[in-house]
Amino acid sequence: MGKSLVIVESPAKAKTINKFLGKDFTVLASVGHIKDLPKNKLGIEIENDFEPHYEIIKGKANTIKELKKAGKSAEKIYLAPDPDREGEAIAWHIAEEIDKKKEKTLRVLFNEITEKAVREAIENPTTLDEHKFEAQQARRVLDRLVGYQVSPILWDKVRRGLSAGRVQSVAVRLICDRERQIQAFVPKEYWSVEAEFETERNERFIAKLAKKDNKKVELTNEQEAGVVLKDLKGSQFHVAEVETKETKRNPTAPFTTSKLQQESSRKLGFTAKKTMMLAQQLYEGIDIGEDGPVGLISYMRTDSTRISNEAIEAARGYIGSKYGAEYVPAKPNVYKSKKKSQDAHEAIRPTYFQYTPDSIKKHLSRDQYKLYQLIWNRFIACQMTPALIDQTRAQIAANNYIFSASGSSVKFPGFMAVYIEGQDVEEEKEEKLPPLKKNEALKLIELKPEQHFTQPPPRFTEASLVKELEELGIGRPSTYASIISTIQDREYVLKDKTQLKPTELGFLVTDMLIESFPEILNVEFTAHMEEELDMIAEGTLQWRKTMQEFYGPFKESLEKAKKDMKNVKAEEVPTDISCEKCGKMMVIKWGRKGKFLACSGYPECKSTKDFKTDEEGRIVAVERAEETTDQACPNCGKPMVVKSGRFGKFLACSAYPECKTTQPYSTGIPCPNDDGGMLVERRSKKGRTFFSCSKYPKCTYATWELPKKEEA
Repeated sequence: MGKSLVIVESPAKAKTINKFLGKDFTVLASVGHIKDLPKNKLGIEIENDFEPHYEIIKGKANTIKELKKAGKSAEKIYLAPDPDREGEAIAWHIAEEIDKKKEKTLRVLFNEITEKAVREAIENPTTLDEHKFEAQQARRVLDRLVGYQVSPILWDKVRRGLSAGRVQSVAVRLICDRERQIQAFVPKEYWSVEAEFETERNERFIAKLAKKDNKKVELTNEQEAGVVLKDLKGSQFHVAEVETKETKRNPTAPFTTSKLQQESSRKLGFTAKKTMMLAQQLYEGIDIGEDGPVGLISYMRTDSTRISNEAIEAARGYIGSKYGAEYVPAKPNVYKSKKKSQDAHEAIRPTYFQYTPDSIKKHLSRDQYKLYQLIWNRFIACQMTPALIDQTRAQIAANNYIFSASGSSVKFPGFMAVYIEGQDVEEEKEEKLPPLKKNEALKLIELKPEQHFTQPPPRFTEASLVKELEELGIGRPSTYASIISTIQDREYVLKDKTQLKPTELGFLVTDMLIESFPEILNVEFTAHMEEELDMIAEGTLQWRKTMQEFYGPFKESLEKAKKDMKNVKAEEVPTDISCEKCGKMMVIKWGRKGKFLACSGYPECKSTKDFKTDEEGRIVAVERAEETTDQACPNCGKPMVVKSGRFGKFLACSAYPECKTTQPYSTGIPCPNDDGGMLVERRSKKGRTFFSCSKYPKCTYATWELPKKEEA
């Protein structure tokens, strides 16, 4: 009997699976996709019912040759890429290359890479899922039709290098819409009055003004707050009502893909892209010493909260031994998945309960450990008992005024002993109240009026944007990481600490696309397309029909945009500012970094300036600021200044052009890989900022995200 061939997409996954299957199997990796639509042309025959033309990806010819050779002598070929639509497409394309008739090709699906799961999958193979492949193909064709036909219009009208996308452009629109809500927001003044009281036992607490004459109090200015203070001057206060009741707080469901991205952003500060990269590593297998490579978590692309009975029992056993029987509920906790959940996979959970995060910490990178611990704690907590909270609410009365105070204390921690979910917006924490009795007299220590203003809606963070996209049904959780990364790479959005802010370019492109392609930028339309892709995967809708219905109206918009979309590149807005060099009038033009002033005498005069708009709406030229540092030029001793160039920030001598000394711009953070080296800011060929060691090429450390000083 000949050997069987197992093909996965990742070398790490191949290494982990290989140790389970033994000498009768050969395990090889395709290293991702082997075929794709061509890079330099549309690759879709629109007139031939949207027939896609796939090409061998550059550099994959030798991989295919190796797979063909192994497949030829194999008794059976098991295709085992990831168990999702993307994995199905990889499997489909491999089968086309090495077993066109599919005579000995079988499909196997692993929800987790454990010996039991792998052996069960091999013993119970399925066939390739044509509907799932067609759903992936439909998404690919849709995105290609939009991206490859709208983007060139933006190149022509705005600048080269821009891109439009069926989902990415809607994501940018959400961020732009939110920013406009913030800009249009008019704060309203309101006041609060807090009282500090002291009990007969000298215990102090705070209460807030709530009612007057049994009606809710709303103070809109200082005068109204002053009336309250005047009315209460010299008043006697007592406890009118006090109520304590026990409440239950239930644990949160185990992670789905989007919830993992949100929580990882909130608690760990990881981008969605980084979270998915680390989760992929944990899923495919980490070498943990004597046991070799081990897949530590179940499949990380899932929208299901379902958990296998085996995993539930293992968790309950672990909880009982680690925390005690009182932390194990009488029945397992079950969580309902959303209606649209595909439920093909389990929730994200640990695969082996003997590998606690701390027991294998030395084998994990710092970030792998953090994410594994997050997944571990969330899963363990989801199978624990509820927390019991004593909540006390008290009403303090004086004259016809009522003040309200509340507090809580944990009576029994339950799942909270392990895990508490993070929040997008910091919640006001309740303090513990001292023991209070009805009719008890209280001493007023201080009445504190305070001015407030209503706040605009918060800007999106990566976590809240992922939440919004999921709730609106836009894109798939597995695509969010690349979408958020792309809109920043294209400079439509920039990240300010954790907040996502649209750039001037983001606003411009969004407005132009809304005007020319209203359907594509429509949230409901985009969500409906996702529903149709799900129907294709289920086999209830034909993918070419979806393309036909989409392309008719889209083609009309495309032709109209080519003619009518405004040409920002050629647009020049006259000003009354004269050029310092030649005296001609300056005009406002659009450039790579936004609007700027340029001499109307270009190309004879290439003078440019930055500008701002004053309070009366007038254009005012401003000098380009140069940040002077306390660092001296090593050649002439003059101060160095921070400048920006094609490849990012750099230091230049302030005596330029007499002294042309330059140095890399240091962030002040030591390189994690090199003693003495500092991280300096640089820019890639595509214009994206990154940070690398100042001792390059001796040290090749580089990172897209700047580490915090305390973590470096």
